Amino acid sequence: MTTYRHRGLAIALSLAAATTALTATAVPAAQARSGGAEAPVLDWKPCADDATGRECAQLPVPRDYADPHGPSLTIAVSRLRSDHPEKRRGALVVIAGGPGGSGVQQVAEQGAALRKETGGAYDIVGLDPRGVGGSTKASCGLADDDRMLVNIRSWPGPGGDISENVARSRRIAEACHRNGGADLRSFTSRNEARDIDRFRQALGERKLSAHAVSYGTYVGAVYAQMFPQHTDRWVLDSNGDPDPTRVERGWLANTAPAADIRFPDFAAWAADPAREAQGLRLAERAEDVRPLVIALAAKLDVEPRKTAVDGVLLTGNQLRLALQLALESDGSFPMLAQLVKAAQDPKATPVLPAPLAGPLSDQDVAAVMAVLCNDVSWPKSVPSYERAVAADRIRHPLTAGSPVNVLPCTFSKDAPAEKPVRITDEGPSNILMIQGLRDPATPYFGALKMREAWGGRARMVTVDHGGHGMYLGNGNACGDRAVTTFLTTGVRPERDAYCAS
Repeated sequence: MTTYRHRGLAIALSLAAATTALTATAVPAAQARSGGAEAPVLDWKPCADDATGRECAQLPVPRDYADPHGPSLTIAVSRLRSDHPEKRRGALVVIAGGPGGSGVQQVAEQGAALRKETGGAYDIVGLDPRGVGGSTKASCGLADDDRMLVNIRSWPGPGGDISENVARSRRIAEACHRNGGADLRSFTSRNEARDIDRFRQALGERKLSAHAVSYGTYVGAVYAQMFPQHTDRWVLDSNGDPDPTRVERGWLANTAPAADIRFPDFAAWAADPAREAQGLRLAERAEDVRPLVIALAAKLDVEPRKTAVDGVLLTGNQLRLALQLALESDGSFPMLAQLVKAAQDPKATPVLPAPLAGPLSDQDVAAVMAVLCNDVSWPKSVPSYERAVAADRIRHPLTAGSPVNVLPCTFSKDAPAEKPVRITDEGPSNILMIQGLRDPATPYFGALKMREAWGGRARMVTVDHGGHGMYLGNGNACGDRAVTTFLTTGVRPERDAYCAS
């Protein structure tokens, strides 16, 4: 899961198969109702500064669905219409990762590729969750330093001390409680699912298909559990463990062993003789890269380096965080190798990746923290975090205890308004999961928990690949073909399948 810019076994298969075969037929907006409320009408207009034909609109939603006539929020939505209307079968919603990812941006970046891959079978649609992009936002009123990604992620100090993390987490929790208001408290995965269904109604669709990625797979799972009758062909890409007792806290903890599983891919790349000509080779043997990186981070803990950004240092934790980001894509390996090389050279000036070089916006931090803290209660005992960090630093030195560390949610003054959704096998069998074997953000072992929860509702395609985000994202033709076939024909593998690298 990224945090800027990402989770019973019996079923009536005959009923599920019939449900899967149904076409997502459009109906007049006024007839697509939920709880007796008429669907809103969207005023579509060309998106600003866009030459691809995308349209944008604003969707009003209740702040609290239990009070549908109370205060409302605005959700930014976007669509890219099918370029083959005669082949159109419905709408496919892209559900972005995060928390904090923008579906509107995802339509802009990937909509054309999705439309082409599916032959114009869908309008490609997306929305910005509450607090994100063009939707209603909230603010915590945080200082710049509290909005640095390396601090938001709560990395322990040298030696594993978390006292500064505890103080910062208390400060952020108090600020968000004081300044965020009821809007901020409404930012939850359940409400995002409800907003997606409100969007479905406004589109005039009886059913939606979906491509959900990373944290978006959890939102997609919540939607499929809350509104199973409105799901058509449902693709969940890079899945987290949906354990309702932990949810986001569990996803973060899973990134520690996940980094260990993924790191050998980077080590092999960084030791390849082909890197020599590029000036990026870190060691002659792959097995030497890991101790090199661990030792360098420990050195930077004690002797931080100045970077190209005035006032922002390359610390051991900044290097560890850069590593976590780089492991999500092979395309980021050169960035990490360059950073390591610069950190080793006393005459060089390290250049940090953009997410690490300056503070995130206050509203972006609020949106992320709200979902993390509003979805599920977090343990309140500081000593329990101290023990977890100490143990995790020994087991997983690449991540140095951060994935199990204290966060502002520990000191949240507002209990979650609702319990997390439990994912079950009750519903139509129309879900296709696709999952990389060496995913550093939503690891394979967590995805197996999601697969187990679905039972007969799902099939899973496992791809022998590292990185995060599989469909149309890593060049594996077998995995891409399985998803495209499902989206265009409704046919899934008869049983869980495997795609070689």
